[in-house]
Amino acid sequence: MNFYLDDPNLGRLLQKYLDPQFFEWAEKECTEFGAMCAEEIDERAAHTDREGRPKLIKYNRYGEDVSKVWVNEGYLKTVEQVYNKGIVGYVHKNIPDLGRRGNYVYAFTQGYLLSQAEPGFYCPVTLTAAAAFLLDHYGSEELKQAYLRQLISTGEVERFEGATFLTERQGGSDVGANETRAVAEGGHYRLYGEKYFASNAGMCGVAMVLARREGVPSGTKGLSLFLVPWEKENGEKHGIYIRRLKDKLGVRAVPSAEVVFDGAKAYLVGDPAKGFYYMMEALNLSRVCNAVASIGIMRRAYREARAYALRRTAFGHRLADYPMVKETLVKMAAKQEVETSAVFRLARLFDRTAFGKADKKEQIMARLLIALLKMETAEQAIHFAHEAIEMHGGNGYIEDFVTPRLLRDAQVLTVWEGTANILGLEVLRLMRKFNAHEMFIKEMKRKTSVLQAGALLSAGIEQLEETCRFVMEAKDEAAQTYHCKRIAKQMVKIFESVVALEDAGTGERQKSVVEAFLQLTWHDPLCIDPEMAFVKNFDEIVLETVLGN
Repeated sequence: MNFYLDDPNLGRLLQKYLDPQFFEWAEKECTEFGAMCAEEIDERAAHTDREGRPKLIKYNRYGEDVSKVWVNEGYLKTVEQVYNKGIVGYVHKNIPDLGRRGNYVYAFTQGYLLSQAEPGFYCPVTLTAAAAFLLDHYGSEELKQAYLRQLISTGEVERFEGATFLTERQGGSDVGANETRAVAEGGHYRLYGEKYFASNAGMCGVAMVLARREGVPSGTKGLSLFLVPWEKENGEKHGIYIRRLKDKLGVRAVPSAEVVFDGAKAYLVGDPAKGFYYMMEALNLSRVCNAVASIGIMRRAYREARAYALRRTAFGHRLADYPMVKETLVKMAAKQEVETSAVFRLARLFDRTAFGKADKKEQIMARLLIALLKMETAEQAIHFAHEAIEMHGGNGYIEDFVTPRLLRDAQVLTVWEGTANILGLEVLRLMRKFNAHEMFIKEMKRKTSVLQAGALLSAGIEQLEETCRFVMEAKDEAAQTYHCKRIAKQMVKIFESVVALEDAGTGERQKSVVEAFLQLTWHDPLCIDPEMAFVKNFDEIVLETVLGN
């Protein structure tokens, strides 16, 4: 079993977005990593989820608070294998075989493969990537020298995983309500306060933490960013304690904790007035990773549903012979492939913004698409996990199969990095501040003018334009916020349809996928379909990829 070789759409996307030399190297690496994820990492993930969850060792034998986190040996092996493959490091340093730095398109490809086996561990990877991003972009040379090599290690030096601690009990999504204090002490600071949902606590070597210096204003403008080494330095008082680990519904591989700072040593990162801005930059990276994890779960759920439907018989026929099952599998295949293409389109744009190559318009469009696709993919991951369970019937509810874990792990993706309501408000904020809706509509009109878009897509753009006009002219704040998620949903439908149409010329199967996607997206599902559109292309869309591997 190999998650990379089983997914020809992924290979097509890599070939599209990487130059020939990079693609040749990446395909070899992804083939090896795809097998690793589908076999040994997947097996270890099942153990971690059930018997091998992280545990808090609060006190040592002398009764001293040590706040250590235990993880199983298989999890540690996964940590070593994944980071040594450069999933974080090769964004920031040269790939030895190529003599040049990698990019986020390749890193997200690795994350996509990993998330099909262990989306729980992709959370610490994301946090390490975010910490490395913040340190590389905004840290002083002294801090980089001290900590960056460990954060981006691929085995040549001691490895530090990373973390980003934002959430506090009284704040939640309202980060401006955070109360953790930073007290100056010589050339560094001491932190006092607590973080209520701190993922990768106890496993990270470095945490990036928002805290408020003394005498600064309340709200987000008063927050500064600090680098906090997890281990104590030179025998000093540690000052970091774990109150408890969260007992989570899913993603059990990552230890999420309530962390108390009581004099923890911390170093200021960048401009003290821009801490919240820096963390939001890292949050955008995390949101793309969230979307990548979502399409990974979608892919695994579809793969499991397809395999079961082709194997299981009922009433004398395979499940896959029944029209309703064919319809479900075609819908899943079309939606997952187009949504994956959309996320990788965003990944290419994110590369440009992360490396300072994007102009102002591209930066705004990147922020808009991040909000849109994070929202949509997270919701679809849950839907796909549900469909896979239903395809399995009672077996889908049994822990012998991967489907219950997929549903548990998918559920958090709608919450992490911002709920749908928060993301809807982000879309509204971009509309108010930058007229992002006008940029989006203009670009979609330009693209559809040269594509065979169809009347329904054109009508959808007109409807979006009308809704945006109403919202921007509304004097009532409630009316604007009430409609912002509707705008986001319509934008997603339009953007993914355009991506699908632009990919339609790559082969007959791809044309069939696009036809199915547009039918799924724009046609009333309750209307009579005498041609049974989702059934007629079943062999080409679903069976061709099975037979081809």
